[in-house]
Amino acid sequence: MLIGDAFLAAARQTLPLHLPLNQWTPQNAPLQEVSIGISRHPVAFVGVHGGVYAVKEMPDQLAQQENELLGRLRDVQVPAVVPTAYCFLPERQCSLLFTQYLAHSVPYRLLFISPTFDAYRGHLLDAVANLLVELHLKGVFWGDCSLSNTLFRQDAGYLQAYLVDAETAEVHPTLSEGLRAYDLDIMEENFSGALADLAAEGKLPADYPVFEAGVSVRERYDKLWRELSRVERVAIGEKYKIQERVRKLNALGFSVEQVFLESETDEKLKFQVRVADRQYHRNQLQRLIGLEAEEQQALLMLNEIQEMRTELSHKDNRSVPLSTAAQHWFQSVYQPVQQVLCQASAPLAPVELYCLMLEHKWYLSESAQCDVGHQQALTDYLSSILKLENGVPLS
Repeated sequence: MLIGDAFLAAARQTLPLHLPLNQWTPQNAPLQEVSIGISRHPVAFVGVHGGVYAVKEMPDQLAQQENELLGRLRDVQVPAVVPTAYCFLPERQCSLLFTQYLAHSVPYRLLFISPTFDAYRGHLLDAVANLLVELHLKGVFWGDCSLSNTLFRQDAGYLQAYLVDAETAEVHPTLSEGLRAYDLDIMEENFSGALADLAAEGKLPADYPVFEAGVSVRERYDKLWRELSRVERVAIGEKYKIQERVRKLNALGFSVEQVFLESETDEKLKFQVRVADRQYHRNQLQRLIGLEAEEQQALLMLNEIQEMRTELSHKDNRSVPLSTAAQHWFQSVYQPVQQVLCQASAPLAPVELYCLMLEHKWYLSESAQCDVGHQQALTDYLSSILKLENGVPLS
């Protein structure tokens, strides 16, 4: 995708920048059909140079500030939309902020309105709690955590949350307990308001905990924050427990940046870890085969790659590098399955479809008490879950 000056040059040839955003129409601008959440400023999605971008019209100072903040969030790998360009329009005394469209993402309202996302709805609170933890670990005070300012991506049956509005955000070297608590207070109030509006529209199940949801996010946040920041003590001869702690955090998706050790006595050590981000498995998958995935998706596929490595090592009677197994899995398993799944007109990301097919394979294998294989699982998934009449065999 284009960025900066190159993007603006293409945008000026394609978009009616002389008109207010609310006057852009399919007749004068390449508008894209994208589900849009609630925003305090006019927002549209446009096609420029083969890519899709969100454009927001706002006062210049706010646009500059948000463009800079989103750039800093990108640099520290926080889950947020990526800024593309900022454009001041002197004739109208306003600015346009362009960000890359977050493909396969959905606003919170669609999670409640569309039956397609019924199974994901229950993971919304965990996703927001995880996002706030990631932001706070990086020293980011959001200042306006709300459902309207968040987009969600499917992640192997779960959800990952992304920040899409950084107008009020601030980046600090570290966040004080007071700022963290204040961010959570804001989140609770905003959650109650957004969910009460949905309930009034009849879009929520009758038993949905409208006013308890924000409290539940806070509880989930507190539990995860304690897990990441707790100090542990081990005996001098039990240093292996430090590695156990690192592996436990890796299993949660967090990469460990540093381990702090301190001698308390001749027999006791005190240690604490500092985590970098919650992209441990997705970064590993990216390094192995260059495949972009969310964290839980990457974990499932890495498990398959490890199984492939075991099979190849047994077959060749020698240890096979993980990178070799990854390439073999990608070419012989993932790509053939994906070619078939891409023919299905399902409103889900291709990687998510693959992971849901894997879950279906596990279910069938449990019922059959044996591994049914990808071919049978794929055929059954297409016919029984996606409701396609004819499954296409793998080549």
